[in-house]
Parts: sequence; C-alpha cells; structure tokens
Amino acid sequence: MSGFGHAVEGAPAVFRAGCPDCRSRFVLAATALRLVMGASERTTFYSFTCPDCGAGVRKPAGERIVELLARGGVRTLRLHSTV
Repeated sequence: MSGFGHAVEGAPAVFRAGCPDCRSRFVLAATALRLVMGASERTTFYSFTCPDCGAGVRKPAGERIVELLARGGVRTLRLHSTV
C-alpha cells in the first residue's frame, strides 16, 4: 500500500494502493480491502482486487499498517492456531 488517506469525521476512510501486475495506482474504500491477521508477520496481510485489471493483490501488513487499516474500518479476519 503506497499510502493512506485521512479519514474526515463522518466520512468513510479511503486508502491509496497500487497493483503490482498492471502498475495502476488508485484509491480504495475500506470496504474494498480485507485485513488478515495471523500468528506471525508472515501470516498477516491485506488484500484487494485491482479495479483496473482484476488481479487479486496480497501484501504483507506490519504493525503500523494493521493499526491504520483496522482504525479505518477495514474488515478483519483473525486466524487462530490449532496447536
């Protein structure tokens, strides 16, 4: 994710993103993203579908990105260990 938009109170959050396949840059609403939180950094990521080429995009999410996406209202799926 190349950057984050600032949420205005009462307005939905938007996020700047880019597609590694077609190199397009765009703005996505929080509803267009999904955050997956796993037990480690390797299993924590966010994903979206490129609105230009339709490619599924999956990118790692560090602590800062997790915090910003969660605060921005992005749907979150928490993975649980079965061990």
